[in-house]
Amino acid sequence: MPRDLRGFISQLEARGQLRRISAPVDPDLEVAEIANRLLQCGGPALLFENVKGAMMPLAVNLLGTVERTCWSMNMERPEELEDLGKKLALLQQPKPPKKISQAIEFGKILFDVLRAKPDRDLFPPCHQVILKGDDVNLNTIPTIRPYPGDAGRIITLGLVITKDCETGIPNVGVYRLQIQSDRTATVHWLSVRGGARHLRKAAERGQKLEVAIALGVDPLILMAAATPIPVDLSEWLFAGLYGKSGVHLAKCKTLDLEVPADSEIVLEGTITPGEMLPDGPCGDHMGYYGDVEDSPLIRFHCMTHRRDPIYLTTFSGRPPKEEAMMAIALNRIYTPILRTQVPEIVDFFLPMEALSYKAAIISIDKAYPGQARRAALAFWSALPQFTYTKFVIVVDKTINIRDPRQVVWAISSKVDPTRDVFILPDTPFDSLDFASVKLGMGGRMGIDATTKTYPETDREWGRPLESDPAIAAQVSQRWAEFGLADIQLDEVDPNKFGYEMPPV
Repeated sequence: MPRDLRGFISQLEARGQLRRISAPVDPDLEVAEIANRLLQCGGPALLFENVKGAMMPLAVNLLGTVERTCWSMNMERPEELEDLGKKLALLQQPKPPKKISQAIEFGKILFDVLRAKPDRDLFPPCHQVILKGDDVNLNTIPTIRPYPGDAGRIITLGLVITKDCETGIPNVGVYRLQIQSDRTATVHWLSVRGGARHLRKAAERGQKLEVAIALGVDPLILMAAATPIPVDLSEWLFAGLYGKSGVHLAKCKTLDLEVPADSEIVLEGTITPGEMLPDGPCGDHMGYYGDVEDSPLIRFHCMTHRRDPIYLTTFSGRPPKEEAMMAIALNRIYTPILRTQVPEIVDFFLPMEALSYKAAIISIDKAYPGQARRAALAFWSALPQFTYTKFVIVVDKTINIRDPRQVVWAISSKVDPTRDVFILPDTPFDSLDFASVKLGMGGRMGIDATTKTYPETDREWGRPLESDPAIAAQVSQRWAEFGLADIQLDEVDPNKFGYEMPPV
C-alpha cells in the first residue's frame, strides 16, 4: 500500500475506521460541529465527499484516536513508539560503544538513517495539475471555519516549508494559516519557530522569503514535522526514520524548495518582510479565541495538485482534539529522549486535559534529598517543547502517573505547600495563555510530591499500608471460588468513584 494520504485513508476504511459522508455539508461551522461530536466519543475518521462550494472532498479526524495516530506511524501500539524514541535518543547523544552488542545496535541505527534519506521524484503526482497567476484560487479548497467567532477560514495540517537564506537548510513546520483573499493568507507562527527565524534573516538581506505549503501529505510526515527534538537532522530524515524508508520529494515549480511528491495540493508563494495583516481571532488549543495579531502575509502565485485531490484538515480547541491524540503519541517518543537528559526520570506524562503540555507529571527513582526539585528544573530545560509547561509534579516511581487517583493521593499525602511548592516568576511564556499577567511572560510551579527524607523533614515518615503478600496470593488463587470471576479488577469504572459528570 502506498505511503501517502490516500493509502492511509484506504487503511482506515479497511479497518472500519472511516465514514464517507455523501450528504452536502457546509465548510463554514458545520464540518467542525460534526467532527467535534465524533472526536468527543473517539469516533471514526470522516471523508466529506460533497462539500459546498469546493472542487474536492475533505478529510478530517483521521488522527482522532491514539490508535489511529499509531497506525499513521506504521505501529499498532503506543508502547512501540518508545523504541523509536530510544533510536532518536541514541542519535542525539551517541556514546562510544563499550560492548560488541552496543556497537552492533548503533550500527543498525546508522543503517536506519541511511535508509531514511529522502529521494527525488522527477514526475511527482503533486504536479499532475499546475495553476499559475490568476488561475490560483484558494476558494476552490474546502477550508473550514470551525467556530462562530473566527475571523475567517483557516488552513491546518499543512507543511509550511521555508529555507535559511544563509545555510540553505530547510525548515518544515505545521502552522495555522488564515485565508485573507483568493490568493493570500497570513501565517501564524511563534517568533522562536524556524519559519520566523528564516523570515528575519531574509529581511536582513532585503529578500522575500519563499514559502511552500504542502497539503494532504502522509500523516506520518505530519508527525515528524510536529516533533521538535534537538537532533541535527532534517524533518524529512525524521519522517524517513518514522516510516523506515525515505520520503519522496519533488522540486517546486516556481520556488527553490522541495515538497513531498505525493502531496495532494501544493501552494507556492512568497512573504515580503514587513507586509502584515491582522490574523484572528481564531479558536486555539487553549479552548479560547486567540487575540488578533499582525502576521506575515503570503502571496501565492502557483498552485499544483493531484488529479481529484483530497483536502486534509483539522481544528484546535479544548481537548479532546486531533492535536491532543498526536501529543499523546509524541509523549511516548519523548520519554527515552528525556531520560538521556534527566537520568533519574522513570516515566513522565502530559495529561490531555492539561492541553498536553501545560502540566507534566514525572516519576523519579529518588536517591537523595532535593532530587525532585532538580528533576523539575532539568525537565523545563531538557527539550524546547517543555518551555511552556506551567506545572511539574514530581512523584515516586511507585506511583502510576497515568492514574489521577494515585497522583492526587501523592500530592495530598506527601506535600507541605510551604516546603514542597516552588515558583519561578517571570519566565518566557506562551502568548496564547490568558492566565499569565503579562503577555509572553508567566510563572511556573514545581510540586515535590515524593516521600521526604532527612534533611527535607525531621520526622520519621509513616510506613505505607500494604496487604499481607501471602494472603493476597491466596485470595487471587481463590477468586473464582468466591464467585467473583466475572469481576475484572484491572478494569476500573471511574463513574463508580464519583467522577461522572452531574446532570445538567
